[in-house]
Amino acid sequence: MSMVELKGVKKTYMLGNVEVPAVKGIDLTINRGDFISIAGPSGSGKTTLLNLIGCIDTPTDGEVIINNMPTSNLKDREITKLRHKTIGFIFQSFNLIPVLDLYENVEFPLLLGPCSMNKKEKQEWINYLIEEVGLGDRKNHRPNELSGGQRQRVAIARALAGKPEIILADEPTANLDSETSIKIIELMEKINKNDNTTFIFSTHDTKIVDIVDNVIHLLDGKILK
Repeated sequence: MSMVELKGVKKTYMLGNVEVPAVKGIDLTINRGDFISIAGPSGSGKTTLLNLIGCIDTPTDGEVIINNMPTSNLKDREITKLRHKTIGFIFQSFNLIPVLDLYENVEFPLLLGPCSMNKKEKQEWINYLIEEVGLGDRKNHRPNELSGGQRQRVAIARALAGKPEIILADEPTANLDSETSIKIIELMEKINKNDNTTFIFSTHDTKIVDIVDNVIHLLDGKILK
């Protein structure tokens, strides 16, 4: 069953009066439970493509379809609801909130919209995620008290908090040492297999490229056949 479909998707940015094409007519289908990587050199369109799939950005032309729902005609409120319910993001810069502790950072997405869990269920779920990423003894620590690898684990737990069907990970191991990278990749692989969560990576990391089910190679905004 397809989770994501891109049909003739293009994205052009304006740099002054000059049009800069970032994505050039991409057709792509990603199925539920896929564990895939978007690979390519810097400037090839990887992050742009991820942002289009995540509805952070809108295409200049073409259609992005999430869970059989075309997104081009959705209002901002509907896009926000779709992202909140369906998509989790893992950013290479972590994007944790400095004044919140680990527990509060993981909880934060659940405070942004309707939550189906009651208070007790929510607490149990957040504590479970924190244990899953191996940080049960750090839950009251703030981001500046954590290592880079620990902060990335918090970012993964936070991305999973809303039980999304799709996780978009932009260079999730870029700031990590080799040993920590392997642990993070194994954790995401475990989540993919246990929960059938769809993972889409944008990465240069050969350790990720070597284990994913499929690699989409981008060059100059196009998929290489």
